[in-house]
Amino acid sequence: MRLDRLVDERASILATIAEEAAPFAEFSRQFLRGGKRFRALFCWEGWRAVTADPRAASLGAVEGVVAVAGALELFHAAALVHDDIIDRSDTRRGGPSAHRRFEKLHSERGYAGDPASFGQAGAVLLGDMLQSWSDDLLTEGLRGVDEASARSARTEFERMRLDVTAGQYLDLVEERAWRVVPEDDALLRAQRVILYKSAKYSVEAPIVIGARMGGAGDDEIAALRDFGVPLGVAFQLRDDLLGVFGDPAVTGKPAGDDLAEGKRTVLIAIARSLMPSGSRRLLDELLGDPDLSPDQVALLQRTIRESGAVDRVEEMIEDNASRARAALAAAPVAYREGLAALVGPLTQRTS
Repeated sequence: MRLDRLVDERASILATIAEEAAPFAEFSRQFLRGGKRFRALFCWEGWRAVTADPRAASLGAVEGVVAVAGALELFHAAALVHDDIIDRSDTRRGGPSAHRRFEKLHSERGYAGDPASFGQAGAVLLGDMLQSWSDDLLTEGLRGVDEASARSARTEFERMRLDVTAGQYLDLVEERAWRVVPEDDALLRAQRVILYKSAKYSVEAPIVIGARMGGAGDDEIAALRDFGVPLGVAFQLRDDLLGVFGDPAVTGKPAGDDLAEGKRTVLIAIARSLMPSGSRRLLDELLGDPDLSPDQVALLQRTIRESGAVDRVEEMIEDNASRARAALAAAPVAYREGLAALVGPLTQRTS
């Protein structure tokens, strides 16, 4: 696997620096072995969509796309490491989050000082290193692509990084600014977070990056964007539902994790708009409390479901999935079956 090989290469370099640097490689392996690889898949299928006969492609072209798909996964892993610090999340993919792993290492080795601050600092550096490795792999993957295609793919990658960073910040703002912004703007603001934090980053950009590597023209790119954005919105709406109602044994996150973190998602915006004032006050009082009890989580889940918000979000997911399918059916691409096959798994998943 390309990511395993990259970590092995970097581990040997880290070993020449100091024995203490070994956890960077070890924790990277643990992080990179999980996940659904959707971004890598969309990059691969974006390339296949505009390649008349992928089987006739050179080995170098295939390896280049695989490397860039790996770069997307490395960047995503870095984003998750940093996101878990921001959200104070203890778990990721069924195991401890990176800052908790470094915190445990501090305690086990008997280091001086505060384990929590050491854990956060170590995780920040791990995320930075994963971002650096992502750029290394991107450069490697684009090396064998013609200059124009490589330039446009890198430009898309760079714009993706800007979009998701801005989206993450907007998400952070919404958790704290909801009291001082107009009530009528809540849904639009939540939808803006979805667009930049997830839809463009998770689906649209990976598809376009792969298609750019395949030499796609402007018409093909526009059609693939028309497919990717609504599918990305549906993806995040499903994620929002799982963040409140997902089974911890399947998601790898605590029950009602988004409730404890205070996420002001589309689901929450719709629920608040449909709730009577008493239920809305209860939601506002409890949402974002990191010490929510299981009974309080169950109460909030029931209150949100009874508001009708879950049904509304399910309708939005299906509407966006339908728009994506229609856009793909009309797209002037050579091969669409691979992208079409991802719509169901992305929008109907349980983790």
